[in-house]
Amino acid sequence: MIAYIIGAIIGAVIGIAAYMFIHKAGLKGRKEEIIQKAELEAESIKKEKILQAKEKYLQLKSEHDKYVNEANGKIKDAENRIRQKENNLNNQNNELTRKMKEAENAKASFQAQQETLNRKIEEYESKTAQANHQLETIAGMSAAEAKNILMENMKAEARTQAQAYINDTMDEARLNASKEAKRIVINTIQRTATETAIENAVTTFPIENDEIKGRIIGREGRNIRALEAATGVEIVVDDTPDAILLSAFDPVRREVARLALHQLVVDGRIHPARIEEVVAKVRKQLDEEILETGKRTCIDLGIHGLNIELVRMIGRMKYRSSYGQNLLQHSREVANICATMASELGLNPKTAKRAGLLHDIGKVSEEEPELPHAILGMKIAEQYKEKPDVCNAIGSHHEEMEMTSIISPLVMIGDAISGARPGARREVIESYIKRLKGMEDLAAAYPGVTKSYAIQAGRELRVIVGAEEVSDDQAARLSAEIAQKIQEEMTYPGQVKITVIRETRSVAYAK
Repeated sequence: MIAYIIGAIIGAVIGIAAYMFIHKAGLKGRKEEIIQKAELEAESIKKEKILQAKEKYLQLKSEHDKYVNEANGKIKDAENRIRQKENNLNNQNNELTRKMKEAENAKASFQAQQETLNRKIEEYESKTAQANHQLETIAGMSAAEAKNILMENMKAEARTQAQAYINDTMDEARLNASKEAKRIVINTIQRTATETAIENAVTTFPIENDEIKGRIIGREGRNIRALEAATGVEIVVDDTPDAILLSAFDPVRREVARLALHQLVVDGRIHPARIEEVVAKVRKQLDEEILETGKRTCIDLGIHGLNIELVRMIGRMKYRSSYGQNLLQHSREVANICATMASELGLNPKTAKRAGLLHDIGKVSEEEPELPHAILGMKIAEQYKEKPDVCNAIGSHHEEMEMTSIISPLVMIGDAISGARPGARREVIESYIKRLKGMEDLAAAYPGVTKSYAIQAGRELRVIVGAEEVSDDQAARLSAEIAQKIQEEMTYPGQVKITVIRETRSVAYAK
């Protein structure tokens, strides 16, 4: 039994030992397997890392080669540019060397020419001295004496020309002063009641016979007195046959009186009550006609927005005149001239036309006659809310105040053009024709002149001379002589262009 137990124990011990041995052997085998597996994985990782290192190396090598190639290319480009600059510098150096040689050659040539010129100058001075000596011997005077004589002659000619300009300026000033004085006198007479009646303040009313004159006078002159009281016009009935004179400074009043007399004579009923009725009716009709004339003028000129009183004043211009020139027609001309100039200068033509039409509005006003018409017109325009540019143009068109508007000079110029053009005013035309005739006669008095014409309002004189009698040189001298004589003997505005025409015509006929 014990032996069985001992045997069992020994068997158990042997079994345990065998189990331990077997288990240990299994563990050893697994350990080797794990080690082998780990070695295989390590080898695989090693190979992978080696491949990655090789790829990285190849990549870095490629980038390095690329960088090296780019650097080499830049170096080559820089070398090429340097070589090109060297070539350019070499070419410039060669060109500079060539130009320096040319400059040296030119300098040498210039020095040679300068020496030649100096020799010629010396020869010229020598010959000039000889010629001067011969001239002094022939003339019997020295060069200094001849020079002094020439200078004295030139001084005398210069003094003559200066005196001509002085005379011209003085004559022009006298002419302008005379015109301005006439204008002031006529305007004063037309705007102020005076005892003296001249042509500008008198209207002639024709009648058929003395019977009608007696009916107009009435019993003990009551009809005349009624007419004068109703119209404000002085009626002059004298020994003048077939005419009655209507005298007043206001042309509108004279027109009312003329129209009333006409209706009374046609109607035949002439007595104080009828006179008052007809005068009132005619005054109303004339006021309507004046307003209609002003409106029609504004419509014709394309001017809108004027105050009705300004429109009425424009209509009153129809019955006013200056030097025989109708004031309304003059204002229309000035308006159109100003508009044309404003358009050419890029300004507002409507504003310029408005100022041109209103520039003489002060001449038809019944207020403040002691003021100049330009200042009075400006005050009227300001009263009726015209623009400052228009008001300044009206007030300064005779330079009685400072011009602050850009259209003011246009109005002044337009007024001068309309008033100064030939034929515009009665007083100017006579002197104008006389001046033209005097120019033509002056030129015709010279020998060789066949015809002479004053053209362009006396600003040009054309003189035709005979080709056989006057040479080209003589024609040039003739124009200067005529100009000098006109300066000395005549009065004219601006300047006169003298054109001498000489021509030769050869005519043949083929038969």
